[in-house]
Amino acid sequence: MMQDGAHDDHGHGLADDLAQMRKLAGEAMGRRRTLRLLFSAGSAALITACGGGGSDSDTDTSTATPTPTPTPTPTPTPTPTSSSCIADPEETNGPYPADGSNSSNGSVVNVLDDTGIVRTDIRSSFGSSSGTAEGIYMQLTITVVNVNGSCAPLEGYAVYIWHCTRDGLYSLYTVPGENYLRGVGVTDANGQVTFTSIFPGCYDGRYPHIHFEVYPSLAKATSYANRVLTSQFAMPTDACNTVYATSGYSSSKTNFAKITTSSDNVFGDNTSAQVAAMTPTMTGDTTNGFTGTVTVGIAI
Repeated sequence: MMQDGAHDDHGHGLADDLAQMRKLAGEAMGRRRTLRLLFSAGSAALITACGGGGSDSDTDTSTATPTPTPTPTPTPTPTPTSSSCIADPEETNGPYPADGSNSSNGSVVNVLDDTGIVRTDIRSSFGSSSGTAEGIYMQLTITVVNVNGSCAPLEGYAVYIWHCTRDGLYSLYTVPGENYLRGVGVTDANGQVTFTSIFPGCYDGRYPHIHFEVYPSLAKATSYANRVLTSQFAMPTDACNTVYATSGYSSSKTNFAKITTSSDNVFGDNTSAQVAAMTPTMTGDTTNGFTGTVTVGIAI
């Protein structure tokens, strides 16, 4: 038996209870459907926010700002520098030129008009003479340039050179039966002519040297009257010391110890720049010989 007031809301019978139960069940189903919809919408939003799908069409299509390529700095063209050269001073042709300007034993000596004088190797005599000068090998390249023409090379000029033996003697004079250590060459397109000879000795009273004359052409190189320059080369001190230390140049060693370019009666009155220009640049040794180069400046 129920007590009074225990179920005040259920006082209407079974039909009312069933109706109430159906109502509650419907509300519960509605709540579950709403949760499912909310969950589906939230998942879709989450997938979209995370960029889901992995498709190429989903990748970021924003355009990156390109890095500018630096403009290369142009390399400046070097400014050409003009060549510099110095005019060789006029010097004496000395007592043994054999260019027709003097005599020996009562006869004019002129080797320039002899057949065979134009040659590269001047170590041996030519013509009826057959001797060969002994000494350490030397090759000398002479470049003739125009000091009034931007030091341009002078092509077709004839250069006559002569010098003493290792004992300080000169062919056709103090060695009258020989004409070695004399020769004429013609400059090429570079203004150059090369001679092969021996390293000259040093005789008493003179600094070691090589005589030379320059002519405007080979056709005119037959007499000293046509020369445009007469001068001398001063042999480099270091090379002289090396060569004169050998047994074949024993007298030269003694003579060289007593002379310098400053005390020499030919080179002594020249400027230091002139002496430098008149001194060949030379390399080598007493076993393989020496190779030298020198530039002769002429005002044309």
